[in-house]
Amino acid sequence: MPFNAVIFDLDGTLLDTLEDIVNTLNAVLESHRYPTHSLDEGRFLVGHGLRELVRKALPENTATETLIDTLLADLMDHYSRNWNRNSKPYEGIADMLDDLDRRGMKKAILSNKADRFTQLCASELLAEWSFDAVMGHHDAIPHKPDPAGALLIAAKLGHKPEDILYVGDSGIDMLTASRAGMYPLGVLWGFRPEDELLEFGAKTLVKTPAEITAFLEAAR
Repeated sequence: MPFNAVIFDLDGTLLDTLEDIVNTLNAVLESHRYPTHSLDEGRFLVGHGLRELVRKALPENTATETLIDTLLADLMDHYSRNWNRNSKPYEGIADMLDDLDRRGMKKAILSNKADRFTQLCASELLAEWSFDAVMGHHDAIPHKPDPAGALLIAAKLGHKPEDILYVGDSGIDMLTASRAGMYPLGVLWGFRPEDELLEFGAKTLVKTPAEITAFLEAAR
């Protein structure tokens, strides 16, 4: 089926942000004398929003809401000063986005990252491309996999959900796409493994951004 628009996840899909996120998390944990996490461990901590990142990173039975509030405030402050030390678009993303622009296809970003950081990442690391909508998490919209954010973007783009390709690197993204009635396409260069993407409903998997271009061409 042809698609009229694409919604992208941000972290692990368009941008490789893991090192900056995990470094920030570890700096905050270490400052409060809690154990830190490896980069590979961090792949399974991210994706549910910053508050859940802190909760999941703490040792079992220590994550009180008061403690999470404290560490989250520190994390937001630290990340605001260190978010772009290593973060960058994945190889091939630029060419893929250029292709979407040549097609005149609408494109958007939907992330569980706090909206202020989602906007910052998009405006600075993806500044060469204009997106029809960029949305991170804020109080008015529940975290993915709730489909509310995806459906809100669909309305803004002016397309039915079934006409939208949803691209992400996690089970959360695949569930979001399915619940919103969009086509779930999973990318294999991101933070989560292939089996998770398939388990949560990916209909197509791609190994490179160029394969997204080929998929869209085949769907015309």
